Amino acid sequence: MTGPSPRSLVLDLLSTLRDGSLPVGALVAAAGLFDIPENGVRVALSRLLARGLAVRDERGRYRLGPRAAALNERVVSWRRLEERLRRWDGGWLGVQHADRRGRRGEAAERALRLLGFARLAPGLRVRPDNLRGGVESARDELSALGLEPEALVFTLGGLDPRTEARARRLWDTTALRERYAESLRVLAASEARLPSLAEADAMVESFALGGRVIRALVQDPLLPEPLVPADERRAVVAALRRYDRAGRRSWAAFLARHGAPHARLNLPVDGALAVAHA
Repeated sequence: MTGPSPRSLVLDLLSTLRDGSLPVGALVAAAGLFDIPENGVRVALSRLLARGLAVRDERGRYRLGPRAAALNERVVSWRRLEERLRRWDGGWLGVQHADRRGRRGEAAERALRLLGFARLAPGLRVRPDNLRGGVESARDELSALGLEPEALVFTLGGLDPRTEARARRLWDTTALRERYAESLRVLAASEARLPSLAEADAMVESFALGGRVIRALVQDPLLPEPLVPADERRAVVAALRRYDRAGRRSWAAFLARHGAPHARLNLPVDGALAVAHA
């Protein structure tokens, strides 16, 4: 399993904090578990500070910066996935925007991907209209995540039968369901194994595995029935909640030693926040 980059490690550790902050020594110590050199951590911190993704307080301790807030909220909301959904009546949400290169284009693509939109036609992305709050909520969230303000976000209906069928096939639902089953299997195996591991090994395993599953849920398109059986996604969330408790126990002593006892109720999430910012 590939280890985290310095950037993803720093972002993900800072994302676990609710009211606290971490000294650079804690970040360096955690990085050492993944064979990341101290200089790599310091370079990553410098770049994150420059982008507003991290901030340093008067004590020289670090926390997430304001530019990370919207994406971090998206990452840590995996526990409440089903609360984001409503019954699907067969309608669609659409986004019309210009394909762009550069940072603005990357931000728009990231926003659309995180909300599960797929390309139906050039310049047109769609997803089932099953997100709670409807088009207004989707428009606000897309904007907060980086979609350009001139993009059009709207409801879409009345597709002809051929286009309707094509829209329903935009997502690889077979791969999605296979990922649900695999997540359930590896979470159960690791949860049983963690209590017997040394502290450092348990920290590394819970970070990597828990983060991999959280990352998949963050990027899940949240498709409705009948496109995907919703019970399969709910089972993964329930299993991850259990695993999260085991993962927090693995990290609790380390965080307390470094003066960060107020961890959020989620374990570090190996690259999930960094992927969102990629």
